[in-house]
Amino acid sequence: MANTRRDQEYLGIDTNVLVAYLDHEHPQHDKVRKLSTRKIALNPTIIHEAYHTLVFKMKWDQEEASQVLKEVATDESTLFVNQSLKSAIAGLELAVEYPLGGRDALIIANFIVGGIRDLRTFDGSLLEIREIKYGKRRISIRPP
Repeated sequence: MANTRRDQEYLGIDTNVLVAYLDHEHPQHDKVRKLSTRKIALNPTIIHEAYHTLVFKMKWDQEEASQVLKEVATDESTLFVNQSLKSAIAGLELAVEYPLGGRDALIIANFIVGGIRDLRTFDGSLLEIREIKYGKRRISIRPP
């Protein structure tokens, strides 16, 4: 049986895009404002990296950051892609095949295994790669 939520086009967003979207004072906020009209995909790594950045770099209150991230993760327009052993193994394989660090490899593997085909990021090293393939699946990487 088809998963109707997953069959819709969701846009995977990287941590740096989520932070810029949530923090209205962020210098790149205007570049990602249009995300409010898109259905997005997130995973646990992105949520926790965003928390760390919002609290320790952007100086948000811990409770506020936690609450906002919980709201985004549970919003009906958000597809939350859970991590699994399969995505963890895929991440290790992608880290070997592509010039990826562990966290980036896990984020991308999680999306690929979860059926997400499009990732938005500000990360220059990921943007240079442009597309990652894993088996018959692929994900394109573009700026917001």
